[in-house]
Amino acid sequence: MTKKLKEEYQSGGAKRHVILDKAVQYLKDPRFGMQGDKMRFLMDELGLSQSEYLTCLNDAAGGNYWQ
Repeated sequence: MTKKLKEEYQSGGAKRHVILDKAVQYLKDPRFGMQGDKMRFLMDELGLSQSEYLTCLNDAAGGNYWQ
C-alpha cells in the first residue's frame, strides 16, 4: 500500500511551499543519510522536480549561489 500526498501538497498545489520548506530542513540534517539517498527520497517519494530539488539544495547550502 502506497501513500499519496494530498492534492494541495503536490506540484502546483496551494501548500507546496510547506513541502519545499521541509525539504530544505531535511537536506540540512546529517542524521538522514547520504546526499544521494536524500535526493532519491525527495524526488521519488515526495515528487520534487529536478529544479525544485536543486532550489532546495541551494537554500540548504546557504543560498545565494545562483545570484
